[in-house]
Order: sequence, then structure tokens, then C-alpha cells
Amino acid sequence: MIRRVGIQKIAVLAIALLAVIGVHAQQVGQQVVQRPEDISPLLYGEKIPQATLPDASGKEVDLVGAVAANPTVLVFYRGGWCPYCSLQLAGLQEALPELEKLGYQLLAISTDSPKKLRESATKEKLRYTLLSDADLELAKRFGIAYKAPKAYWGMLPKTTGGKNTELLLPVPSVFIVDQAGIIQFEYINPDFKQRLSAALLLAAAKSVRDER
Repeated sequence: MIRRVGIQKIAVLAIALLAVIGVHAQQVGQQVVQRPEDISPLLYGEKIPQATLPDASGKEVDLVGAVAANPTVLVFYRGGWCPYCSLQLAGLQEALPELEKLGYQLLAISTDSPKKLRESATKEKLRYTLLSDADLELAKRFGIAYKAPKAYWGMLPKTTGGKNTELLLPVPSVFIVDQAGIIQFEYINPDFKQRLSAALLLAAAKSVRDER
């Protein structure tokens, strides 16, 4: 799902690849749904919620404060245990130098505990910041959390350090936000096997920058 008002070139390209789906809610804090297709994410033009999340070292990071420092590519992924997420993390690392040249920072948020984040950072040789939303409180406020299928119920308490008591997952998502925390671009696909390519992410980032 792509929702970006005012970036016509990116929207046309993206819609050629994926259909726009779903019904969006206008407020934060929606109830958790049973299916990824039924989420109600934040929309283009809305402000991201306040949150404090631990990074891979356990240091608490003020999300809004971090975003205020630089325009940000904010990525939600399921966890380092997900092979599609691992491929996405590696692709983001490849795109990182160009994103930084464009003036962006990259923050990736998952259900993993800080310990698991460290494992992913080491395995994939990542140079950007990973943050832990192990209880999925932030994912819920973004409107992208849903009840995990039963096949995940035994694993999630372990990978989240026991914090994912509701047994939730986030729909993998990418948001580009400005320094005021306003969403300028978003890509959300309920099919967790489909991720935004590095090429399309860079095209979107360039277009957002050029419109500022």
C-alpha cells in the first residue's frame, strides 16, 4: 500500500507495482485486528506518535527527538528471525550511503529484544540504528499491529524478551517523515513477503527531498 499525496511520479510507479488497498483510520490507537489486511495505519500528513524505545545496546531513544535531528526513513519489520526481513535489512544497508547523501537517517524498528537486535546488526553488518518495539505499543499507535497467526505464538515471547504478551506482529512498513514528524510518504503491504525495493525507496526519498 502506498499513500503519498503530491509525489505523482512515485505514486504512479508504485501503483503500477502494487494496488492501493485497505481502509485507513484517521486517529491513533486503533484496536488490534486479526488480519493484516484490516489494519488502519497512520496517513500521509499525520504526525508520528511520541515513543521511547531501546536500541541494540539498551539505550533509550526518544523517537520524536531523533526525528527532529534529520528527515528520517522509518522502517517497521517483523524481526531478525524473518528471512524476508533479513533481506530487507541488507538492502537498506546498501541504500544507506545514498540516503545519507540525501540528508536522511535510517531507523528500523522491530519486535526483537535489544539482544536480538545486536545479533541482527552483527550478522548483517548494519550501520544504521535498530530499535526494539518488543511490546508493539508503537506499532499499535501507528495502526499497523495485528494478531499473529498461531504458528508464531511459541516464538514471539522468546524473541521479544517476554514482552509480546499479546502475541502481535507489525505489518512491514516504510515511512518517510520530516523533522516535524509528519509523514511524507508511506509503503505498507499486508503481504509480508513483499517489501519496498531499495531503488523505489531512494526514488521516493529523492522526490520528498525535492519537494521540501
